Amino acid sequence: MRILFIAMLCAQLLPIAGAAQKKSYQFDKGGISRPVLENYLDRAITMVYLLIPDNPEGRRPYSYHADDVRMVKDIGAKFIGRAIYRWGGESLLNKAAFWDTARTIMKRLHTSDPEMVFQGCLFEIVTTEVNEVPVPAWVFKDYGLPVQTRNFSYQAMLNKDGKFVDHWRKGSSVPDISEQETQLWFYFLACSYMNIGCEAFHLGQIELIGMNDPGKKAWAGLIHKIRGYAGKHARRHWVILDAHVPYGGMLYEGRSLLDFNSFPLRVKEIPEKPYEGVLAVNFLDGIYNKSKGGITPSGWKCDHLPYLVEFDNFGRGKAPNVADTTDHFVWGWDEISWFSLQAADYRNSWLTYAQQWLQQTDPNGHLQMPGNRMITCPNESEGSYRANTKSASCPIGYGQEETIKLLWGLR
Repeated sequence: MRILFIAMLCAQLLPIAGAAQKKSYQFDKGGISRPVLENYLDRAITMVYLLIPDNPEGRRPYSYHADDVRMVKDIGAKFIGRAIYRWGGESLLNKAAFWDTARTIMKRLHTSDPEMVFQGCLFEIVTTEVNEVPVPAWVFKDYGLPVQTRNFSYQAMLNKDGKFVDHWRKGSSVPDISEQETQLWFYFLACSYMNIGCEAFHLGQIELIGMNDPGKKAWAGLIHKIRGYAGKHARRHWVILDAHVPYGGMLYEGRSLLDFNSFPLRVKEIPEKPYEGVLAVNFLDGIYNKSKGGITPSGWKCDHLPYLVEFDNFGRGKAPNVADTTDHFVWGWDEISWFSLQAADYRNSWLTYAQQWLQQTDPNGHLQMPGNRMITCPNESEGSYRANTKSASCPIGYGQEETIKLLWGLR
C-alpha cells in the first residue's frame, strides 16, 4: 500500500516542475529585489563543507568533492547553503589550504555560473582553538580600535554570567554577541569569507548568541559593519543574510536585519504509520505562516519575509525509532538522519510532497534541498547524506539528484 501511495503522490505532484524558465539572479550594492531573492531560494541546496579541503584535520573524509561539484552544476543550483564554516576546529583558519581550496572551487563553479551564491556560516559556537587565531590589523582598524599583536580570546567571547558557557562540551561555548570580542570574531569570519567570494551568510541560532541582546542592538551593529564591508569588497557589493529565527524574524527598530528567514522543517511523525512524517502548521515551533515581515535591508516592504526550511541535523533522541510528537526528533532522529533512513522512493516522493505542501500552505516558504549533510544514524556513507546519484565517483550517493532536477524544472 505504501508503494502505491507513493506512486500516486508522485503522479499527482510532479507536474508542478514544469519547463525551466529564464529568471533573473541579478543584484548589486542597492540590495536584492524580492523576485530575485525568491529565485535564489527556489534553487537553494544544502552542501555542507563543499568548499572545505578533503579530510580536514583527519576527522572525517570528504573525498567526493569532484562529484559534488558536478552535481551542483548539473542540477542548476543557485544558492549553495553552508558551503564553508567551522564548527569548532577554528585553528584550521590558520592554514592557507583552507582558504585556497575554497577560492579554487568557487572560481571553478563561478566560471560555469557566475550567478551562483555561496553561503558561509557564523555559528553559535566557539572553542578554545580561537585562541590560536591572530586578529588581523584590519579588524581593529575597521572597529576604530588600536591595532594590537594578539590572538582572539575565547574567554572574552563568553557571557560574563556564565550563560551557555561549556554549552556544547568543556571548552566549547556559545559566544555572547554583546561582547565586543565576539563581534570582532564574527566580523573577521564574515569578511574573510567575503574575500574569497561568499555572498551569503547564515547567522545560526541568533537567540542563543543574542542571550544578552534582547533588543538586537549588538546584532544590528555587527550586521551594519558586515554590510558596510560588503559594499566595498563583496563580489556584487551585497550580502544575503539569514538565521534560524525561533520567533519568526529578527527585527530591530521595525526593520528586518535579515534578507530572509530560515528554520528547520519540523517534521511531524505519523505514529500509526511507522517512520512516516508530514509537515503541519502550528506543530511545535515551526515557522509556517509565522514569518515576520516589515522593511527589509533592501528597502522593500512585506507582511511576511520569504524563508527557507531545511533538513536540520542535531543528533539522535533518547529513543531512536520511536514516535514522540512532543519533541523535535523524527522517529528518534534528527531530520536529515530520518530522511536518510527512508527508502529511496519515499525520499523522492517526500521532497515532491514537501515542495507542493509549501506552495499550497505558505507561498513565502521555500524548501532547501538536501545535498550534503552530516547524519547521526547507522549508515555506510561515512557519516553523511549525499543526494548524488550513486556512481563510481560517489558510491555512497542516496540518489535524489534527478528528483531535485525535476522539481526545479530542469529535466
